[in-house]
Amino acid sequence: MILGGMTALQLAALVEQELLLFAGVFFLVGALDELAVDAVFGWLRLTGKVRNWTIDREEGSRPLSGRAAVFVPAWLEHDVITDTIASMLQAWPHDGLRLYVGCYRNDPRTVEAIMRGSRNDPRVRLVVHDRAGPTTKADCLNRLYAAMEGDEQRGRFAFRMVVLHDAEDMVDPAALALLDRAVAEAEFVQLPVLPEPQARSRWVGSHYCEEFAEAHGKAMVVRDALSAALPSAGVGCGFSRAMLGRIAADMAHDTGSTGPFSVDSLTEDYELGLRIKAAGGRSRFLRVRGEDGRLIATRACFPAQLNQSVRQKARWVHGIALQGWDRMGWTGASGGLGETWMRVRDRRGPLSATVLFAAYLLLGLSAGLWLASIVGYHQPVAFSPATWWLLAANFTSFVWRAGSRYVFTAREYGPVEGLRSVLRIPLTNVIAIMAGRRAMWAYARTLGGAPVEWDKTHHHAHPSTMADRIVPPARRARALS
Repeated sequence: MILGGMTALQLAALVEQELLLFAGVFFLVGALDELAVDAVFGWLRLTGKVRNWTIDREEGSRPLSGRAAVFVPAWLEHDVITDTIASMLQAWPHDGLRLYVGCYRNDPRTVEAIMRGSRNDPRVRLVVHDRAGPTTKADCLNRLYAAMEGDEQRGRFAFRMVVLHDAEDMVDPAALALLDRAVAEAEFVQLPVLPEPQARSRWVGSHYCEEFAEAHGKAMVVRDALSAALPSAGVGCGFSRAMLGRIAADMAHDTGSTGPFSVDSLTEDYELGLRIKAAGGRSRFLRVRGEDGRLIATRACFPAQLNQSVRQKARWVHGIALQGWDRMGWTGASGGLGETWMRVRDRRGPLSATVLFAAYLLLGLSAGLWLASIVGYHQPVAFSPATWWLLAANFTSFVWRAGSRYVFTAREYGPVEGLRSVLRIPLTNVIAIMAGRRAMWAYARTLGGAPVEWDKTHHHAHPSTMADRIVPPARRARALS
């Protein structure tokens, strides 16, 4: 077939060249970005600015410096919320703790599950939203904030710290005391998140392990060192009560909303971290291990099914990259180079998905042209020296990235899971492509006037009930004085 004097195979070869240049150039840009993060992290390690601190886990039961409120929003979480509450109450026996669990009037199964998990513990405060769910996670959190304010007014006391957690989390026994200690020096403290490897979902459910191992083992460390705004993960994070009150007052003045959480955002936790920095608050990312070598972190089972994983990551891309572009800007209050760099990294999700899609399309097209050349229907086009150098640079960067992924994953989960993390790279890319597409469509709908809804994922497994949980290897660390 002839198309404008060009055969279909010639046209395919031309498309191959264009895709190669597009994907190759942007992959190289991304590789240089990651290499810069690696360089900063390496410098921090060499200069001793990053240390592995340790704490005696028995300190986790010491009395708190003040009252602590823990917010747990829930919608259709009846499969996991009972175990979450029960394990949290057991891990944190502190008298100064009050657990605010939010649910909706049209979700009776979750209400019943919360009541089972609380076991009549007076520290649990069940808060039923007066609106039918789902609204947004931020709206549910604001309802919990209002309940906390009401308790403070009636009891004539004030909380010192507010901690956020999700309905599927398993907390570390030492985490609450560690946050209580750190909030004395910062208005926002984030602890690492460690997804659980899942024997029944080695590919989808377990691929979060390597992503958080790198993000919370390296990227957040670099971000903290650059004094850039730290995004909240929405779990395992503690906030100064006074700072949350200030954010709530600012939002009431600017938007008329009640509470510190942005109800029209899909990633209110991310925005809250940035708002605290803009308000002059101090932020800290804290990596500490117990004397047993295990990282003090929040553990959870992430979605094990492909469609649920795509749904969750699409919400992250939509909220952080697209809504964040509109709502939070690119430079922040400080306007520094480090802040701008980190914001650009936050916004790259849709572009990364597009480049990955182009790369996989290129892979299929190149395979087809190669087969055509084998049977004699096509004469391969010779690449220029510059193109070969581009391919070599991208291949080298891929090997480097795969090695980095292995190292950070193996550090927390052992060498076998580290090897799996490399083998999961193709699937991880496919999920990113599908999530990017879903996020773009969702964002386009909101631009057309569609409301923002809690497009949540459902959780069916809790780490405390997993018989095959992987215990991370022990690590040597320095004592935290």
